Amino acid sequence: MNTPAASRASRAVVIGSGFGGLSAAVRLRALGYDVTVVEALDQPGGRARAFKDQGFVFDAGPTVITAPYLIDELFTLLGREPREYFSLLPVDPFYRVEFHDGGRFDYVGEEDRILSQIQQFEPRDVDGYRRMVRHMKEIFDVGYTGLADKPFGRFGDMMKVLPDMMKLESYRTVYGLTAKYIRNEQLRQVFTFQPLLVGGNPFRTTSIYSMIHWLERKWGVWFVQGGTTALVHALVKLLGDVGVDVRCNSPVGRIEVEGGRTTGVVLENGERLDADIVVSNGDPSMVYTKLIDAQHRSKYTDRAVARVQGSMGLFVAYFGTDSRSPTAADPAAATKFEQIKHHTIVLGPRYKGLLDDIFAKKKLADDFSLYLHRPTATDRSLAPAGHDAWYVLSPVPNLKGGQDWEQLAPAYLDKIVRSLDRLAPGLSSSLKAVRHIDPRHFERDYRTMHGAAFGPEPVLTQSAWFRYHNASPDVGGLYFVGAGTHPGAGVPGVISSSKVLERVVERPARPSSWRAAETATSSTRRAAE
Repeated sequence: MNTPAASRASRAVVIGSGFGGLSAAVRLRALGYDVTVVEALDQPGGRARAFKDQGFVFDAGPTVITAPYLIDELFTLLGREPREYFSLLPVDPFYRVEFHDGGRFDYVGEEDRILSQIQQFEPRDVDGYRRMVRHMKEIFDVGYTGLADKPFGRFGDMMKVLPDMMKLESYRTVYGLTAKYIRNEQLRQVFTFQPLLVGGNPFRTTSIYSMIHWLERKWGVWFVQGGTTALVHALVKLLGDVGVDVRCNSPVGRIEVEGGRTTGVVLENGERLDADIVVSNGDPSMVYTKLIDAQHRSKYTDRAVARVQGSMGLFVAYFGTDSRSPTAADPAAATKFEQIKHHTIVLGPRYKGLLDDIFAKKKLADDFSLYLHRPTATDRSLAPAGHDAWYVLSPVPNLKGGQDWEQLAPAYLDKIVRSLDRLAPGLSSSLKAVRHIDPRHFERDYRTMHGAAFGPEPVLTQSAWFRYHNASPDVGGLYFVGAGTHPGAGVPGVISSSKVLERVVERPARPSSWRAAETATSSTRRAAE
């Protein structure tokens, strides 16, 4: 039986337990809400879930941690010490870029190491890089420091910052801005692939996203010990420690709306969860069209949602290898694939043409560029002794391309894995525990429209005020976090969206008493120590 609203603390339901949802739950709890997180899958994390098979641990999605202070904030906000919950390991190089002609570039944080490599490609680009980085830092200072955690619920919010953004040339694309400073085509590729990691085509994505390079240089690139899944479980434990329940196998069937305001959610099994506010970590396109009746939507109608341009899709293969080196004295300490770095960007023979095929033509090309992840380069615990864990990601068209992945997937997987023999001879003959996901899985498991892996594509006309708003303009008490809303995709983006939430969400009318209890417990603990 439901407790009468007047006699209970204010309640919040968070839909989805990706990094956006978990971060939102932390901030809502800190504000004083009683919070329940509901997750459709059988484990928390959303795209950041994990697959385990034959002693291998495969992070399903995010593998790169940048701006780690954002994660630390979540723990300190609730009075906890972050390093009691998780550990971070530095990654160096951040990425190794492998060109189709056999050349390579180690993308690192130290400017002198970057400049020495640029010198080998094109001496005239050394000064160009210095000038480009100054420009990127200016974009970062405005676009990230000033705006990443600010709401854009009104058109006027965007108009206030528009002059600064135009001055910083946000009308250019990421590639266009880089080409202004860098002459060498391969170096242009080195400094423009980053938007692909958040669902954007560097030839179409606004140059605001050039800030990613400075963000990585400022705070480094990190890996969570135990895999990204270890961070998910750290956040779930943190939430459990402050009385937040994370319920898996609990897909939402409907968001209840009465009098223009949400009153809770109904799960697919028929269970109703009353709530004063609802926060969705799901793809807003799917939430609006599948979970909210059309009569409650005047702005985000089915027709309006249909006009949203989705990001590309992804084909991701996960596999282990028996990598024991016959010359290694300790097979747990070295493998025959030691030359492969933690993160490798494998660029194909085409750059712009391939991206045009994926984003504009929705065509599955014969060639590809890949992101190769070997986490055992940093953390041996993710595979049995003498083995390596891997995943390889290929950008592909989303489901609007009409590809029949049931038929295409096996041959596409085989083609990708065999192509990796060029970098890691013998890899294709050493496979174990192989699986894959493709755009169908993103639509079915992660409930993203057309299997678009990152929600709306981050073009200028789908950024800031043009992106799905953090506070719903259609339904009172409904809010959004995650890749589909401001500021966008990527771990820093989705965690920052929970900071935006903190600025727009209603304060609880009846705050929970958890904080007083926590303070008393902390005081007792300190006295005992």
